[in-house]
Amino acid sequence: MLIHMHTVDDYLRFLADEKRYSRLTVQGYRRDLGFFIEFARTAREPEVEPAERAPFDPAVVDRNTVRGYLRTLYDEGLLPASIQRRVAAVRSYFTYLVKRGDLVRDPSARVATPKVAKTVPRFLSADDAERLVEAPAPESSTGPLDRAILELTYGAGLRVSEVCGIDLVDLDLNGGLVRVLGKGSKTRVVPIGRMAQAAIRAWLVERARLDVESVHPTALFLAPRGDRLHPRAVQRLVEKHRPACSENGATPHWLRHACATHMLGSGADLRSIQEMLGHASLRTTQRYTHVDVEHLMAVYDKAHPRAHGTPAT
Repeated sequence: MLIHMHTVDDYLRFLADEKRYSRLTVQGYRRDLGFFIEFARTAREPEVEPAERAPFDPAVVDRNTVRGYLRTLYDEGLLPASIQRRVAAVRSYFTYLVKRGDLVRDPSARVATPKVAKTVPRFLSADDAERLVEAPAPESSTGPLDRAILELTYGAGLRVSEVCGIDLVDLDLNGGLVRVLGKGSKTRVVPIGRMAQAAIRAWLVERARLDVESVHPTALFLAPRGDRLHPRAVQRLVEKHRPACSENGATPHWLRHACATHMLGSGADLRSIQEMLGHASLRTTQRYTHVDVEHLMAVYDKAHPRAHGTPAT
């Protein structure tokens, strides 16, 4: 799928350079915007062969074009979340053109998109989180590495990519801090607890003993061959120790959610959790209030003697 309009390349550079979106996110915007561009070219010249159609021109796109595209997405049976994502790419592109002065009006403005049900983050109970992080056997070949990764993921609420990206110089074990590179290439400093500090120190001892030809000189967590650990390896690590959980299993991201939920339940304020997790918007962090309320209601229904029964008439 070729995109001929130079403004699209400008827009994608804007996302990468100024918005500091990741490479994969920019690729997603390119792909989703490409679907709309091909639709718009086809709608304008339906009888013309694809190779002979005129290049995409955003100036000739009107609201009917966007609505027609939306109907096509519905007809294709896409899920509401997928439709919303594709239309969001279109809106973002035209908003960029209007702000830059290339267009006077945004043809995608006020075009209704399907509502997507809000999902509540899944997370581990405090007991299961403890079982999971303590599952690695310290005497096993991978035990110290596994324990350090699990303790740090849960203790600091990190994303898998952030865990794998940590360098030795990012650690301040005496101060109980670690510097991580989050979404949008934004750096933040996160506290780590004593359990995670102890697990990392144990791993550093094992790291110094690695008998491989080439060890990555800066990475904290290493694969068996000495190179930087890949996110997929962390996912497999959690899968390996998942049987230790008594409820619904686990993923690395569930540990991150568990960190936020358990902190909130213990009295931490949303702003502090937002900063710790690296959320760009407080609205993202506020999802955990719903989790906490649901957990509270479940505990109440199970434990309170007045939660059930028939009121007197």
